[in-house]
Amino acid sequence: MLTLARTIDVLNERVGYYNSFLIIALLAVVSYEVVMRYGLNAPTIWAFEATTFIYSVHFILAFADTHRQKGHVAIDVFESRLPLKPRVALRILTNLIIFLPTVGLLTIWAIIYARDSWGNWELASTSWAPPLYPFKTIMAIGFLLLFLQGIAKLLQDVHVLRDNNG
Repeated sequence: MLTLARTIDVLNERVGYYNSFLIIALLAVVSYEVVMRYGLNAPTIWAFEATTFIYSVHFILAFADTHRQKGHVAIDVFESRLPLKPRVALRILTNLIIFLPTVGLLTIWAIIYARDSWGNWELASTSWAPPLYPFKTIMAIGFLLLFLQGIAKLLQDVHVLRDNNG
């Protein structure tokens, strides 16, 4: 059980690490556009949309690693005052009732969204008209990784609760 949780943690840590390098690509595109627009008075038709796509990929692929690191915003005023066992039990309950169903549905619908986009060979409705299906696929992958990280957190919490019962 913990082996699966650790495997998911390692997967999301690696995705998070490699995903961090997208900032370099983002910086390169923005810098290129600044030079072209303000230095050479020759703005591009693709740079704004490219930066949106790069940042979107960076953002969605960071969900799971951020969850792994407990980096998402949390209101834990009540939870922090509880002893360990009730705190972990509350985390398990909220994970099962709120997190996993919500992220599970987001994952399912993102996969359907990506599948439909591939089926239509969907393009953006701009003059540049880049394909949208790769980005919608990455969105589905990001939600799937977040869902898997939720399972890893659940397994870790169950392990903590079980170890503190004995």
